[in-house]
Amino acid sequence: MSSKGGRPERKKGQLEAVTRDYTINLHKRLHDIAFKKKAPRAVKEIVKFVRREMLTDDVRIDTRLNQFLWSNGVRNVPRKVRVRLSRRRNEDEESGKGKFYTLVQYIPVDSFRDLQTENNTGNQS
Repeated sequence: MSSKGGRPERKKGQLEAVTRDYTINLHKRLHDIAFKKKAPRAVKEIVKFVRREMLTDDVRIDTRLNQFLWSNGVRNVPRKVRVRLSRRRNEDEESGKGKFYTLVQYIPVDSFRDLQTENNTGNQS
């Protein structure tokens, strides 16, 4: 009945629009990656994380998040990043990517201490 994470299993047809805030630890995902490939790999790792958590194949990275990841150059990627994942209904369904897409937005925070995954009820843009 339940999948590995203790969450109940859901099929792709049963998804609904939802918004959640996550802290992604990039440091452990970029360990042993060559210097010149760290920032591009960080973007790929975020996309991989979002696909696993939100169950959508269409992932759209906000430009502010991309700028934050590249802010220290290609080598010195920030260790952690706080993101807001918004699964939204795809208005352009003839694109063939599915009924939903996920928008990934950057949330600036002063400290990552005591931050948890949060479900947001209001649909913010």
